[in-house]
Formats: sequence, C-alpha cells, structure tokens
Amino acid sequence: MKKLFAVLFAVMLVIPAFSQVKFGIKAGASTTTVPKYNATTGTTSISSLKTAAWGFHAGIFIRAGIGPVYLQPEAVFGSNSYDYKIQTTGVADVVKTQKFNRLEIPVLVGLKLGPLRLNAGPSATVPIGSPKALVNDPSFNDLYRGTTFGYQAGIGVDILNTLTIDARYNGSLAKEFGNSVNIGSQTFRLDNRQPSISLSLGIMF
Repeated sequence: MKKLFAVLFAVMLVIPAFSQVKFGIKAGASTTTVPKYNATTGTTSISSLKTAAWGFHAGIFIRAGIGPVYLQPEAVFGSNSYDYKIQTTGVADVVKTQKFNRLEIPVLVGLKLGPLRLNAGPSATVPIGSPKALVNDPSFNDLYRGTTFGYQAGIGVDILNTLTIDARYNGSLAKEFGNSVNIGSQTFRLDNRQPSISLSLGIMF
C-alpha cells in the first residue's frame, strides 16, 4: 500500500501542470472470465457453472489534459460473483457463490481524436475483504495476495464535454513479466487477474 500511495502522490503532483482539469463520476458493468480451479481435494472436485459472469463498478476520476493528451487517474469499486458446483463422493452436489470485492486504481494516459479517445495504463487492484473458501484447501488463501498490478486499455467517446462513455479491456501482466517487477528500489507484485471487458457511463464537472 505504501508503494501505491507513493505512485498516487506523484500523479497528484503532476496534475496542476495540466491546463484542463475535470472531475467526474462513473458507473457500469463488466464481464469477466470465471476463474477455474484445478482443485480436487480427496473425493471433492470444483467446477464453474458458467465460463463468464457480469459484475458492476462505480467510482470517481480526474481528467487532466494539455491539448489532445490527457492523464486520467481513477478510484473505482468493483464487485464480481461466481457460482461453482462442489461435488463430493457420497454427498449431494452443492452450489456455492464466491464474491470478490476490490478497489481498482488505474492511471491512464490518453489521446483525444475529436470526440473519440484512446487510453491505456497500469491499474492497481486492492482487495476488499476476503472471499469465502469453496473447500478447506490452503491454496485458496492465494486468491487475495494484497495489492497487485495489471493494466487497462480502451476507447471512449465524449458527448458535449459532459457525458463520457468508455469500453476497456482489463488484463494481467504476470504472463509476460512473472509474479513481480522491480522499478528502481521498489518491487511491484503483478496479478493473474482473469481478462475482462468493462463498459461505463460517466459525468464530468
């Protein structure tokens, strides 16, 4: 968390250098690939009921721009729930729901092309609470590892400089760079988040 606050503090110091600064609120939905567990504990196995599930998100953002270039840090609460079938030999099947709540903090760099926008940047994920374990398996403790980093990239459109619509892809960096990267003297842990696509509607002030 200290590393995350240091990054956010550095971003806030840069914002006053931009000539155009707007604040906004946003909300929307996201579709996420349901995590699969290769978990078979004795006579128990776990299988997801769906390959993808919808969730929701809502939060605030700041957009600071110079000409067509802008910087947009955000703080967004997100929640997703996944249903799993627990099968145990000699026992009736049970369906359990696992809920994930998180705070997403992306810092995006964007380019405006008229009303259209392109943006991309790193995104920190801070878990809120802890999901319930589906079975008594120590490996489930790895689901929430503290603050981790991935990325977001997408396209958006502004309407009358007030309404903003965004579509983004949220991805993992772990497959390309491993479980962590070192930048200077700091180590940043990368996540293995499931890929997701989010759609949001916002209002700027």
